[in-house]
Amino acid sequence: MSLDALRAALPAHVLVTDPAALDVARADKSGHRSSAAPLAIVEAEDASHVQAALRWASEHGVPVVPRAAGTGLAGGAIAGDGELVVSVDRMRRLLDVSVVDQSCRVEPGIRNAELNDLLATHGLWWPPDPASRAISTVGGNIATNAGGLLCAKYGVTREWVLALDVVLADGSLISTGHRTVKGVTGLDLTALLIGSEGTLGIVVGATLKLRPLPVGGIWTVGAFFDDEASAAAACTAVTAARIRPAIMELVGRDAVTMLAAHSGQPMVGAFVLVQTDELGAAATSEVVAEILAAHGGRVERTDDAARSDVLVQVRRQVHFALESFGTVLVEDVSVPRSRMADMFRACDAAAARHGVRLATTAHAGDGNLHPTFVFDGAEPSEAIWACANEVFEAAIAMGGTLTGEHGVGILKRRWLVDELGERQLALQHAVKAAFDPAGILNPGKAI
Repeated sequence: MSLDALRAALPAHVLVTDPAALDVARADKSGHRSSAAPLAIVEAEDASHVQAALRWASEHGVPVVPRAAGTGLAGGAIAGDGELVVSVDRMRRLLDVSVVDQSCRVEPGIRNAELNDLLATHGLWWPPDPASRAISTVGGNIATNAGGLLCAKYGVTREWVLALDVVLADGSLISTGHRTVKGVTGLDLTALLIGSEGTLGIVVGATLKLRPLPVGGIWTVGAFFDDEASAAAACTAVTAARIRPAIMELVGRDAVTMLAAHSGQPMVGAFVLVQTDELGAAATSEVVAEILAAHGGRVERTDDAARSDVLVQVRRQVHFALESFGTVLVEDVSVPRSRMADMFRACDAAAARHGVRLATTAHAGDGNLHPTFVFDGAEPSEAIWACANEVFEAAIAMGGTLTGEHGVGILKRRWLVDELGERQLALQHAVKAAFDPAGILNPGKAI
């Protein structure tokens, strides 16, 4: 495939064909890797570069893989032979902030953490908070409708996006949504695009809804339990007490063991992290500490920022600790919060039956579990996929879902029909065809 026309439409430094860069685009953080490198990478620096790339790809029938930081966990940004990567990683600007409207406009490549560092100077913040916030992008959050640690109180990405600028498959640019608090004109295409994993268009700009920084201090409670069942029961008891903490996380024993070895810090048991914020945080954290202790937890409670960060990092560093033991395959099931302990047991039982290593963590405040396979070699074994199949079946049987926040990507497509059914899946294919008639956007991903 000749790139001459594409090269002519872009600045020279934007079109990348360096073999080392192309090799990086073959993988993300899912543990999966494509069999061959992509055709080229367009390192877009503004929306016009994305438009030029998609016009060329549409004209020549070249499949396009949208990408930013490449930190996804479902294979959604992996590119292979004959595909063009369109990266928005260099588009990292905060374009404007409205303190009165409590909103901002950003480019998609800006990282969660750097955005909130900039917003803090205005007394504002954006709540979506993946564990990978230092390296994850706002555009990636939007592509997967990401959640994170703060979902327990503040919800997922869709609740914090007002409007989008999106380049469609033919290179045209549309703006969806609004900057107003309310707006119901037409179908809600903004909500549809969020979580579509680059299959409907490429986000080149977003208007985000913000919150004032919390007033009243932040209190952190950490507790170690003998097992996941008692830890999960404690978390369920917190929810049943009508307490809505900002963060409530559960790290299983196997993950804690690997984290202890990775960090050199002594830790034993299943770990629960709870954080409360805003007015009343101190009193609420006292009640949380009492509930965790009543369920057998060895509890620590603090409002010291440095010590709080140590406790929070027990959760945030889990993925990196597991990666130090081998290749990881991170799953992402969600179940009703009342079934979380059952789901932990189902994961343990499935792993024992198939003889695989499965370390499970959970956003306990919303019932989203991350069973993570740790193995040697580049690709999961048949035993791992058989175990994953049981995990997915168990989640769906409990009234849950295949993915709470990571997206479907390439890793979960084979189970889509089990959750959605044939008719709903056909409707989703029809929506995809309306946006992308030639099917060039992220083919083989999501739906």
